[in-house]
Amino acid sequence: MLCRVSADFNAPSEEDCFAFMDAAILKGGVNLIDTAEQYPIPSSSANREGDTERTIGRWMRERKVPREKVVIASKITGGRNVTPKNIRRDCDGSLERFKTDYIDVYQLHWPQRYSPQANWGQSLKYNVENDRDPYWRQFGGPTSFEELCVAMEDLVQRGKIRSWGLCNDNAYGLTACTRTAKSLGTTPPCSIQGDFSILDRKSEENGVAEAASPFNENVGFMSYNALAGGMLTGKYMDVPAALDDSDRARAMKSIESPRGRHDTRGWGGTLYRYRTDAARAAIAEYAQIAKKYGMSLTELSLRWNRQRSLVTTTLVGHSNMRQLQESLKYFTVKEPLSDQIMWDIDMVHMKNRLPLFSSNRVGRDWLGEGEIGEPIP
Repeated sequence: MLCRVSADFNAPSEEDCFAFMDAAILKGGVNLIDTAEQYPIPSSSANREGDTERTIGRWMRERKVPREKVVIASKITGGRNVTPKNIRRDCDGSLERFKTDYIDVYQLHWPQRYSPQANWGQSLKYNVENDRDPYWRQFGGPTSFEELCVAMEDLVQRGKIRSWGLCNDNAYGLTACTRTAKSLGTTPPCSIQGDFSILDRKSEENGVAEAASPFNENVGFMSYNALAGGMLTGKYMDVPAALDDSDRARAMKSIESPRGRHDTRGWGGTLYRYRTDAARAAIAEYAQIAKKYGMSLTELSLRWNRQRSLVTTTLVGHSNMRQLQESLKYFTVKEPLSDQIMWDIDMVHMKNRLPLFSSNRVGRDWLGEGEIGEPIP
């Protein structure tokens, strides 16, 4: 399944956003929109958190789209915000912004507990001391898996959500949620969403794929950043990557306050993890494979993503109509990539297994810290 993901609805005009959804859903066969109460990112006084949900709701009303035609997946802000009370409150807030009676898949944007968040620039290393951190203790500790499952079941029983899922979690979190739900007789999570691309295959190798398998917990996997923040289009190889914030003045201002995602420069230059020297070297090799077989790097990356047994849904974002139409075209190709192409890709992967977590920028004076001060494993 190809899905339209809507984190960047702050950048285009609402008219452009409507046109994207017209092309993807009314004409292109896409049936799922993924969003979150936090979107747009970055937010501002002009583009408030929650505006993306409002935009989607207005589009559905103005286009008179039958509710059953669209699968809406949204997210509650993670971490300490995830409490039974806030789950009910935030779900009601999303329903009000959408102007709908129910959400199809209600997800935790990130775990309710401490867990290394690689997509924020943190390392993959689990630090047990963080579980004892006053950050958690002052709030009485994280919401338990039992409390989480009961709160989500309450929303299901009230008809406010059809199902629920996880994002940016790991095999432990996924299995704990499903086993807890089954032991309580409540609805288990139906999906887990993770950063996954030809550059970032950790979910196939860190236990998530095994846990999500139909033979185990039977949970669908939603792949996001399938084009690695645009790097797998090839357009950023020889030029600086575009600022993630379309307002350049605001973007330049934001770099004064360091913030995650493998970048020391804040939201104005996020997604550095896809632009490390190691990542660029791997991308160059993948680009050669694409050229060898007469396709674009974008086509190779999306068709590879769709072909992985782990992936049930691929979330793809676009900043213009040409990109959207290109992605739709590649998802209509019925022929799978050949065994030889897949093997060529695997050979590059074996030389560049975790390029997103490699960096040549770590200085001798960083005292064992990574890009944004996270401990180096």
